Amino acid sequence: MGLREDLERFREIGEQRRPDLSEFIREGDLSGSSRDNVRIPVKLVDLPAFEYDRRDMGGVGQGGEGTPEPGRPVDVPGDPEDGDGDGDEDGEPGEEGGEHGYYEMDPEEFARELDEELGLDLDPKGKRVVEEIEGDYTELARAGPNSTLDFEQLFKRGLKRKLATDFDESYVREACRVAGADARDVFEYCREEHVLVSLAWIREAFDEIRREGVSLGEYDSFEAFEARVERDPISARIRRDGLRDVPFRREDERYRQPEVVEKRQKNVVVVNIRDVSGSMRKTKRELVERTFTPLDWYLTGKYDEAEFRYVAHDAEAWEVERGEFFGIRSGGGTRISSAYELAAEVLEEYPFAEWNRYVFAAGDSENSSNDTVENVVPMMREIDANLHAYVETQPGGNAINATHAEEVEQELADRDNVVVARVGGPDDVTDAIERILSTEDDT
Repeated sequence: MGLREDLERFREIGEQRRPDLSEFIREGDLSGSSRDNVRIPVKLVDLPAFEYDRRDMGGVGQGGEGTPEPGRPVDVPGDPEDGDGDGDEDGEPGEEGGEHGYYEMDPEEFARELDEELGLDLDPKGKRVVEEIEGDYTELARAGPNSTLDFEQLFKRGLKRKLATDFDESYVREACRVAGADARDVFEYCREEHVLVSLAWIREAFDEIRREGVSLGEYDSFEAFEARVERDPISARIRRDGLRDVPFRREDERYRQPEVVEKRQKNVVVVNIRDVSGSMRKTKRELVERTFTPLDWYLTGKYDEAEFRYVAHDAEAWEVERGEFFGIRSGGGTRISSAYELAAEVLEEYPFAEWNRYVFAAGDSENSSNDTVENVVPMMREIDANLHAYVETQPGGNAINATHAEEVEQELADRDNVVVARVGGPDDVTDAIERILSTEDDT
């Protein structure tokens, strides 16, 4: 077995021994991962090693005190009896925890795994054009070099004209023999019957009939003519006589041009908003981290380019780095609209026509009086985004004044791109993530 097979086997064992993603998201240590590298702790596998049979300790060797006497065992450094093993002095297994390694996956693999585990299938659309390339010669233009003239199109257009304008000459000549009819009468009759013949041609036909001495009163009326003479369709004439000529015109010419293919990049900007006011204690902050961090990994894996901006707020809002976003806590009050005001400014750097945009906010639903209805809801309507999500973290049930989530649901019930998720404990995290991403999948 070669090195490649060893690595594949090690990875297979790691996959079997690592916890599933739901368990990792709910209970695992998220701090060991970065945005581009998800590290899931796994129990290390004991590697095989050679051991000497303790029943056969004989042999010749130099002991610590000279040559050993016959029958005297040789001390082997590291022997379990030395007391350096994992067990205690009585040979019982030790109680210390085993070592852990890490199963590492990139965000693309994380997104695939989460899709499978939660039944998701987000397929982001590319927005920003990063390159225009020439594709196959499938486009047609009225002008171009002779080498790109499309002869098939030229023939089709000429044939279509022939089929539309060709007429049964013998049929029209017979119509000229209706008693009392002149060239104008025959022309009007042909127009009614959708026979595309010119008045000049009919007049020439009359002259030929007179020169030939053929009777012009063969039929009493056009009705009598129709009863006795049938038109010969052009399709039948072509099958019988063949296609001798096709009338081509300059306007029939079409030249093949390469299709211009726009290569679009799938890019996304995510504005993560968190309430850092005094009511957001440690448990609430941890629930926000367990919800937002996997969302960041997932979207990083789904998009070609992903940018994340972090906004913290109490009564005021300010932008922070990711490293301090989940741990920061202030002692001020709460005005959620301040965060959306800042988010709107941040998103001006990312035009909605070129960027997919997400606004994720989290807190305990406490907000200053009337701020949600009067300020936050109107801004959520105005900010163009693929998805607005609010994650309420209220362990142990809602507080009396925690009404923000409920008001957002009521006021924005008509919007398909707004979702509210409630997380009361770690067991709710994956359900919240599924609810958020499923809503985006429907937009």
